[in-house]
Amino acid sequence: MVTIFGNESRQGSFTISKGEMFYVPSGYLHHIENIGKENFELILAFSDEEPEDFGLSASVGSMTDNVLGNTWGIKAKLLSNLKRPPKKILIGKKKNFNTVPDYSHFPSTYKLNLEESNPLLQNKGGSARVARKNTWSVLENLSMYSLRITDKGMREPHWHPITAEMGYVNKGKARMTVLSPDGDVDTYELKKGDVYFIPKAYPHHIENIDKGDLHFLVFFDQNTPGDIGFSAGVRAYSNDVLGATFNKVPGFFKKLPDYHEDLLIVSRINPID
Repeated sequence: MVTIFGNESRQGSFTISKGEMFYVPSGYLHHIENIGKENFELILAFSDEEPEDFGLSASVGSMTDNVLGNTWGIKAKLLSNLKRPPKKILIGKKKNFNTVPDYSHFPSTYKLNLEESNPLLQNKGGSARVARKNTWSVLENLSMYSLRITDKGMREPHWHPITAEMGYVNKGKARMTVLSPDGDVDTYELKKGDVYFIPKAYPHHIENIDKGDLHFLVFFDQNTPGDIGFSAGVRAYSNDVLGATFNKVPGFFKKLPDYHEDLLIVSRINPID
């Protein structure tokens, strides 16, 4: 269960489960509580590379008993035994399980069932479900793709002009190639539990090199990530320009399909090299 308290005393509690996600605006008070019988795992992303936070334990503990008593309208002596931890408690242990309120199952603007949403793209190479500004209006400075690539698919080479990318491998095995401005090329493999980071505007690709589907959770520091892909990007230029660029006769490039939009996920018709 997630509870959020924000500007204008806006409060909401809602439950989340597998395949669902939630968003908390910067500065909003919030908590995450396991109300199930098993361990609960979350993948969290922030819009800053050095996220900071204040917790209730340390925030309340920084005030005197008199100040707190005046705030809540009680005698200060009633607060004399209140623990004042020098640092915030990141994860606390409850002594009792609370009753989950009925209203926590209601829809919330801060909750999205991403895996039940219609994919932005779906073909035999894979699928992409997206959480971005045009599909989830509350988002600011964050977005996420749930990217699946089949063992016959590939995320085409591309780059994001104004956003960095951070990804988490939830399932499968992948290979990624990244080009840096100084000409260095890094190619590495990724497996379940790995995290990767790509600075903005660095060309890269994602290829499934295992059997079965590959599943990535991909986070961006913009609410609507843009990208430039090789499929349509190359065809923006004439065959003469391409010939001069790649030192080929212009007629060679007539073999390339005339795509007007990036394909995002393509089928792999050639073997893994």
